[in-house]
Amino acid sequence: MTVLIVEDDEIILEGLRYSLLQEGNEVWTAETFAEAAALLQKGQLPDFCLLDVMLPDGNGIDLCELIRRKSDVPVLFLTACDDEVSTVRALELGADDYIAKPFRIRELLARMKAILRRSGKTGKNECMIVTVGENIISLQTGKVSRGNKEIVLTAMEYKLLLVFLNHRGQILSRTQILNQLWDDVGEYVNDNTLSVYIKRLRKKLGETEETQLIRTVRGLGYLME
Repeated sequence: MTVLIVEDDEIILEGLRYSLLQEGNEVWTAETFAEAAALLQKGQLPDFCLLDVMLPDGNGIDLCELIRRKSDVPVLFLTACDDEVSTVRALELGADDYIAKPFRIRELLARMKAILRRSGKTGKNECMIVTVGENIISLQTGKVSRGNKEIVLTAMEYKLLLVFLNHRGQILSRTQILNQLWDDVGEYVNDNTLSVYIKRLRKKLGETEETQLIRTVRGLGYLME
């Protein structure tokens, strides 16, 4: 999914950008009305818009009006706690929801998913690109790359990667991982060979002690955040 963030606070902007990239989204950013309008004039529209109300050269409400002339793409406003008048006006112009600053990232992501479900767009623009550290994985082509270099994975290594991606943020026991590999792959995998595959996958993804991509949770299993 392509998300446009229009926010003039650099700290908030970068925090949102990082979190949305980690969720596997493509992210466009703009800090001014003019920058956002230029992006929207390029032809292709984003799948979701996060708009700040107050901008250095205009406001998000006028930007929402511009978006609504072109598309029914979901719009969520980032508002100040005491900006009730602007919030009401934004909703009247067709915004889908708003969230007051300061907000928690998880709450924002939940709001976005709820809007997508209500609008029936959840499966329409489903993201086919995800990131793990500096690695980019195309779920459509099965290719993994880092920088300009393609990372070649075996069928079993790629299947193992998909198991972690499908349960990102969840601790998986070795038994759970083995069951999923056994269900879909004709090659026999036992508890010992699983350790080998995890070690190889970590190495190919460029994991180091400083950047643990597949974390061992002692006594419980493994976690990809």
